Amino acid sequence: MKISTKGRYALRMAVDLAAHKEDGYISLKEVAERENISKKYLEQIVPMLNKSGILRTNRGNKGGYALAVDPQELTVADILRATEGSLAPVSCLEIEPNECPRQEECTTLFVWKGLYQKVNEYLESISVQDIIDNSCAISGDDYCI
Repeated sequence: MKISTKGRYALRMAVDLAAHKEDGYISLKEVAERENISKKYLEQIVPMLNKSGILRTNRGNKGGYALAVDPQELTVADILRATEGSLAPVSCLEIEPNECPRQEECTTLFVWKGLYQKVNEYLESISVQDIIDNSCAISGDDYCI
């Protein structure tokens, strides 16, 4: 499994919005500058995050974007599912129930199920707030947003 640039940038955008949530709605230009991501690329990511209920949008003079989900509740898995789709390592696990005609005799299915379970458990265990907290711990700053 390889996470695309959209998934990685969406996670960075969510962390940035969470870290600056006291500022209210934040423009894509601000996020793009802070994260060194093209504003045009962020414009492609926003609809995915809006559709999944991760972002709130405010139009107008003081418009911009904010997280619609508390950073403590928003997980890495939520963001990656919104941008990447399924996190399943093989296509037969993308839909429940598994309708693969070979599942009964598939000798490797348990490997892919196990990987899928571990990936989901791990990514669901990390919130956006955890990323911010970890960043503060690494930098060792007394003050961290």
